Amino acid sequence: MKEVRITALRRTTYPDLIAQYENPIEHACDHTLGQVFISRDGQCPEGLCHEAWTSMERFVTELAHGGGNFFDGWMKNPHSALISCNDGFRPVSFLIEAIDD
Repeated sequence: MKEVRITALRRTTYPDLIAQYENPIEHACDHTLGQVFISRDGQCPEGLCHEAWTSMERFVTELAHGGGNFFDGWMKNPHSALISCNDGFRPVSFLIEAIDD
């Protein structure tokens, strides 16, 4: 089974949506740009937000098993995917890549 690298590439915040719809919260996300996680055996890496993991788990599992080519050529590197977490107020985009042996 391949290891899969998960890199936080971008964070976006939508203050207008937060002001209109979200109840105030003190703490939303710890991930920083460039932060890297390694999934071994298709498992959620320690420290990765579990909600983000929910968004990417099926892609990580597929890559860990040697698969890829999601959506018939969506990514330039067929052994990768770009997935955002499911926080609609402040999504983080993650690049997920199979690591060559």
